[in-house]
Amino acid sequence: MLQKKDNFLIPYLPALASGLLLTLSFPKVGFSYLAFFAMVPWMISLSSLTLKQSFFSGLIAGLFHFISLIYWIIPTVHIYGGLHPILAASTLVLLCLYLALYPALFALLLKKLAPGANPFTAACLWTGFEYIRAYAFTGFSWGSLGYSQYSNLLLIQIADFSGVYGVSFLIVLVNSVLADFFLKREKDGSRPFLPMIMAVILIFLTLVYGHLRLSSIDARMASAPKPAIAVVQGNIEQDLKWSDAFKQETVHKYILLSKTTLKDEPELVIWPETALPFYYGYERALSDLVDQFARESKTNFLIGSPAFKMDEKETLYYNRVYMLNRFSIVTATYDKTHLVPFGEYVPFGKYLTFLGKITAQAGNFSSGDKSFVPLDFREHKTGVLICFEILFPRIAAKFVKNGADILTTVTNDAWFGQTSAPMQHFSMAVFRAVENRRSLVRAANTGISGFIDPRGKILETTSLFTDKAITRQMPALTLISFYTRYGDVFAFGTMVAFCLGFMVKGARNQLRRNKK
Repeated sequence: MLQKKDNFLIPYLPALASGLLLTLSFPKVGFSYLAFFAMVPWMISLSSLTLKQSFFSGLIAGLFHFISLIYWIIPTVHIYGGLHPILAASTLVLLCLYLALYPALFALLLKKLAPGANPFTAACLWTGFEYIRAYAFTGFSWGSLGYSQYSNLLLIQIADFSGVYGVSFLIVLVNSVLADFFLKREKDGSRPFLPMIMAVILIFLTLVYGHLRLSSIDARMASAPKPAIAVVQGNIEQDLKWSDAFKQETVHKYILLSKTTLKDEPELVIWPETALPFYYGYERALSDLVDQFARESKTNFLIGSPAFKMDEKETLYYNRVYMLNRFSIVTATYDKTHLVPFGEYVPFGKYLTFLGKITAQAGNFSSGDKSFVPLDFREHKTGVLICFEILFPRIAAKFVKNGADILTTVTNDAWFGQTSAPMQHFSMAVFRAVENRRSLVRAANTGISGFIDPRGKILETTSLFTDKAITRQMPALTLISFYTRYGDVFAFGTMVAFCLGFMVKGARNQLRRNKK
């Protein structure tokens, strides 16, 4: 009996190995090169599996990958959401089961296409599923394969055309080519080499494109205006952040850290998401402290704070950033539009009141206006993405299309502790910079704060859980990239290409049956 059970598990071991290898390609470990052959064992194993087994192998690969990648959900919802460890673990498993459905369906469809499937079909299918996952059920693109390559400058330059999905496409293509080569499914010895040659040519062209784009953007950056921007990392512990007794100390800490940046004459000083643990403008004593310092500093401040609006029926709460000019006058605000499900709001909350939020301290927010108007400072405009919004390329692109020449993102990653989550979160910002060819400045309560230039190069970062304020001159470009203008044409095209391939295969099979 035990031997039978052991035999049952053996076919799924390659899927398990691939899932873990994929995770190792992401931060914190960050062995990015592993992504290009991590899927090979799993893809090879599909050739000997049934349709049902292929589905379950994809489920196992996805489950082990996502559990090992976003394990940090457990301490987050346990410590700050107050969930029992068993319930916290169940939350992680349920989310990962949903995410694992995508590689499971990928394996099922790939098997169904065999032997007609080729590496380009596999790459199109996977990329299409990543695109769907980024927007289905409010969207969760964390762990998209392309993000593993955030430090590979030459490769990621294609993101200004294809977004992160182009990099994911190349990763799956290489994995599929290697698996196809080892399987040698074709009797003609030259056939397995054709997809490999095509893949090598495509990678070569991608790297050439990357080299040319880096040179072009370098030239633009050299002649672009470079406003000095400061980010302030207050390093306020989450347990103290909303304590009434700690509010004034929090304000004083941000003021003291900000003073160290003034010698560099920044045109904008950025405080993180909800840096002010009170309703700015309503708690007068604390608000006056901020306003007085802004006037003394004689520069612009971008400050995160919760906000509310009352009407006759209800009170609405927002996760907001305020732009203050040198006279401490609020010139513009932006309210977070893409909220974290069960973290900042409960989907269908009127009907699912029993569910509650997984992070009780986050708040019960409403979505802001979706016009995505950039916030002015001096001669520049910045688009602001608050925390979770950095996962969504469309938000950054809309700000840039509306005139933003700098992108900023503010966040509070204190929830994540010393896990890999802050580094994974930061890596996504690199792609928003490349996609839109904009400098991106990140201010995080406990880190990682830093500066990314329009090439996607990380210029400077802070360490986690340190009090820090840093200033840097950042190039403000105005060109509009293909991706900014046209969005996810590439990702949508991969879905169309796969569907057409599936239809062609079906038509060929029907012709064969008719001939018989």
